[in-house]
Amino acid sequence: MNEWIRVCRADEIEEEDLLRWDHGDHSYAIYNTKKGFYATDGYCTHEKQHLEEGLVIGMTVECPLHQGRFDIATGKALSPPVCENLKTYPIILKDGSVYIQLGN
Repeated sequence: MNEWIRVCRADEIEEEDLLRWDHGDHSYAIYNTKKGFYATDGYCTHEKQHLEEGLVIGMTVECPLHQGRFDIATGKALSPPVCENLKTYPIILKDGSVYIQLGN
């Protein structure tokens, strides 16, 4: 199941912002940064708070609940209270649209 799935048009996500995208029974966060587009799991690993209301600062996202931060590109947990990394997913841009690869 390593198919590319269209998420949205690239211009639907403002720079230094993110979009919540739900697919099946899973939720994702799709980011537009100065370095490009990225995707992670949508929920903070500390408590089940979606990152959609979080703050994107450069290449980090801050959870709106307890202000834990993650590296957007790698999913690495950067500050307490988060200590578990986010899963990341490959993204490509094609014909003005954002595609995510959901794999095993």
